Amino acid sequence: MASKSVPLPCALPNTPLADAVPGINTCVHCGFCLQACPTYITLQDENDSPRGRIFLMRSLVEGTLSVDDPTAHSHIDRCLGCRACETACPSGVPYGQLLEATRATLTRVRPIPPVARTVLAVFARPRLLSIALGLGRLARATRLPRLLGRLLGGRLGFSMAMLAATEPAVERGAPYDPDALSSGAPGARGRAALLLGCVMEGLFAETNRATERTLRANGYAMADAPGQRCCGALHAHAGDADAARRLAKVNIAAFERSGADLIAVNAAGCGAMMKEYAHLLAGEPEWHTRAAAVAERVRDVSELLAAAGPRPASAPLGTRVTYDAPCHLLHAQRVVAPPLKVLGAAGVELVPLTDSDVCCGSAGIYNLVEPQVSSAVLAPKLAHIEATGALLVATGNPGCLMQIGAGLRRAGSRARVVHPVELLDAAYGREQQAGNKTPG
Repeated sequence: MASKSVPLPCALPNTPLADAVPGINTCVHCGFCLQACPTYITLQDENDSPRGRIFLMRSLVEGTLSVDDPTAHSHIDRCLGCRACETACPSGVPYGQLLEATRATLTRVRPIPPVARTVLAVFARPRLLSIALGLGRLARATRLPRLLGRLLGGRLGFSMAMLAATEPAVERGAPYDPDALSSGAPGARGRAALLLGCVMEGLFAETNRATERTLRANGYAMADAPGQRCCGALHAHAGDADAARRLAKVNIAAFERSGADLIAVNAAGCGAMMKEYAHLLAGEPEWHTRAAAVAERVRDVSELLAAAGPRPASAPLGTRVTYDAPCHLLHAQRVVAPPLKVLGAAGVELVPLTDSDVCCGSAGIYNLVEPQVSSAVLAPKLAHIEATGALLVATGNPGCLMQIGAGLRRAGSRARVVHPVELLDAAYGREQQAGNKTPG
């Protein structure tokens, strides 16, 4: 069925949503997206499906639905932005871009909710972010979040459980020299600069160090990129496109100065955002060209490791692990096999996870602004994890690590969540500790 053309004049001229009309017109309303959508599956409301939301977008553009209609806002707000519909869509609808354009348009009428606005403001200001994450680390060190995460209900209790979930899930063991494990000349595979990230460096710093070590052990040299900031993903997803563009420009300049051949990212949401910097800055010709050049160099850490093999550890871990695919790695970046290769090189016992391609309900700050829907989406994920019998869940995004980790803790599960590179790093440390260096 051919899609209906949008009549002119457009009811929302000079808005991001008006610019997104070609993408809206790509949708043929076939319905393949319905069963891929977590909110539709959970709420069973057509308006909370990708097809339904695209119809709402079209209605806004045509003027048959007012931009201050509360129902339009509620259905758009309830979207996780997981982009699973893009994988299911036979027509190639750029749903993620349509969602961001819609939210950026609607925020001109109704401000971003206070909780989200506060979080976004902190992430856009390095000093405030440093203070907030520093306080988070101090609280985590007291282990009080473990207790409060179990005792308190609601948003506060879940937030405490999320903070507790950032505690290390595996022991790295003795320090090791990654260059001694690598075959060939150091840096033979090129120079990579790591996006340190906000939450990653603030609460998962050891994962960043593991990322650097495993890349070096697989033939990459590491370059610094001082001056980098938040990638802007949270802001773009929430409709604050101006802040997202400002942050993107800072990062583009920082990584240009680094002189690195490649940009390594170990947070799926950040990687997806950086790979789409050119789209974000499409309206600014000078920045668009620079953004495209930077985006071309962005790789998820698993992509870089898979390109190098990755080098298998000679002292495999043998731990029972299940893998949950982050939405913005699987559906936005279409990175499927590399994380599994990383886990294979670590020598774990990998157990399949039912619906590993379905969102966990984290979606950036979604679990803070839409806690009830987020919890409903998470519930089947936790049940599927328990059914595997695995004690570790591997996933490559901080939001997923915290969301799933918090859910497991509050459910009383013994299972913990870990980034795939941490397992490979632990295997390499175990190998060198045993004195079992093998050629790559």
